[in-house]
Amino acid sequence: MSSPVTPSMTRYLKELASLLDKNVSVRTIHSKKFRGKLVGYDPSSLNIILSNAKDEENNNYARILIRGEVISEIIREEEPFDLKGLAQRLEKLFPNNVTLLEDAGVIIVMDKVRVTEDGVIEGSGVIAEKVKKIYEQFVQEKEKSET
Repeated sequence: MSSPVTPSMTRYLKELASLLDKNVSVRTIHSKKFRGKLVGYDPSSLNIILSNAKDEENNNYARILIRGEVISEIIREEEPFDLKGLAQRLEKLFPNNVTLLEDAGVIIVMDKVRVTEDGVIEGSGVIAEKVKKIYEQFVQEKEKSET
């Protein structure tokens, strides 16, 4: 019999899901460290799969599965996307027409255009083009400030 899903477990799994397709470092209880892109995980066992992974000795692995029971920590190596900052920027152009759904990682503009950290994922037309332009400027500015 499985135990009930608690709100904290739901939140934990959302956090883990937010790491998908991101570069992470994984340390095991055996003090081994791997770096790579998190491409999959099993929510019940917390087993994970890294692609294009490297270990501390610089050995390369196309794919590596790490059992959840040996993982001691997972660290996101890149800064999280500033969705809130982008929403504030969009709010200047579309006052009172921007909704930020932080848990879902989505910004909705004028109930027509949906934006994530990957760009405009839904919507077309003039509004979508303006949102896309603002998104691209925002990303370029963030990249410049990091260098």
